[in-house]
Amino acid sequence: MLALGPLTVAFVGLIILANAVRILKEYERGVIFRLGRLIGAKGPGLILLIPIIDRMQRVDLRTITFDVPPQDVITRDNVTLKVNAVVYFRVIDANKAIVNVENYMMASSQIAQTTLRSTLGQSDLDDLLANREQINKQLQKIIDEHTEPWGIKVSVVEVKQVDLPIEMQRAIARQAEAERERRAKIIHAEGEFQASQKLAEAAEIMSKNPATLQLRYLQTLTEIAAEKNSTIVFPLPIDVIAPFMHAAQKFAGEQGKSA
Repeated sequence: MLALGPLTVAFVGLIILANAVRILKEYERGVIFRLGRLIGAKGPGLILLIPIIDRMQRVDLRTITFDVPPQDVITRDNVTLKVNAVVYFRVIDANKAIVNVENYMMASSQIAQTTLRSTLGQSDLDDLLANREQINKQLQKIIDEHTEPWGIKVSVVEVKQVDLPIEMQRAIARQAEAERERRAKIIHAEGEFQASQKLAEAAEIMSKNPATLQLRYLQTLTEIAAEKNSTIVFPLPIDVIAPFMHAAQKFAGEQGKSA
């Protein structure tokens, strides 16, 4: 028989030890298979394996972020958009993530893309632009329900960007401009209505006390005199000049009779 030297034995021992010892970080778990059968997830720290018999797959438990590629979406009101999103998820059950799905990263990405297209296709453009938070929650709920059997928890889904066609951008701009004009006209009309109410109240007060009209007349003269105007127009109430007009008419009548 061939005798093995001490160096050979030591070398073989190092190889066996290297295959038997694994060190897992705090955020890692090792899913161990013994002769093809699932033993369970172990870690973190030092893990001892039986060489040749045991196999281990590492699973990262940290939150993973991936971008959903831009998707062509046709909304419920027949508007074509390009929408992309970002998904945040993490593995909460390492055994399910390895055993129940071949590649949990690829599977999660595909389910996020299909869910994004189907969900936004059931929404109107106005809802997509105005109710972004509600749509994000709906996407998160649907994707999380699909990935739960894989031991994956989807925490956040955010629609990042909505690319509108140029024609639709112009139409939205015209709509916004028309809305602003409508609001301006309503505000102006409300101001006119309030001003007419105040004028009606003022007229009612002046009709009950004619002295207020004279005071207002004197105040108007004071305001006009305060300005440096070359021409000053004095408004005269009809009551002031009525006696003179009556006397003039009487004088003209007498002159006509004498003629």
